[in-house]
Amino acid sequence: MKALLIDPEKQTIEAVEVEGREDIARLIGFDTLESDEIGPDGDRLFFDEECFLRGTTGRFQIDNVIPVSGKGLVVGTRDDGASLQDVVSDPDALRARMKYL
Repeated sequence: MKALLIDPEKQTIEAVEVEGREDIARLIGFDTLESDEIGPDGDRLFFDEECFLRGTTGRFQIDNVIPVSGKGLVVGTRDDGASLQDVVSDPDALRARMKYL
């Protein structure tokens, strides 16, 4: 599935392929995953649930969603996040909705 990897330290958004939650954890760097819905089309932002406890560097925020520390991954979902699918957002549209903190 197509996904978008956000690296706030480098301030980049990179298109990547994921097969499942194991790939999400590998790309983010931690297996304590949390996610928030970031749009009406099912896209969700996955991030390290303990990102602020770890003191991870680099922070960003999409729209009014709580800020995230460390890498995040935007993946399309359905069934309220239970099933993964290709991301709907494109990098430029996502970049316009983000700010680095």
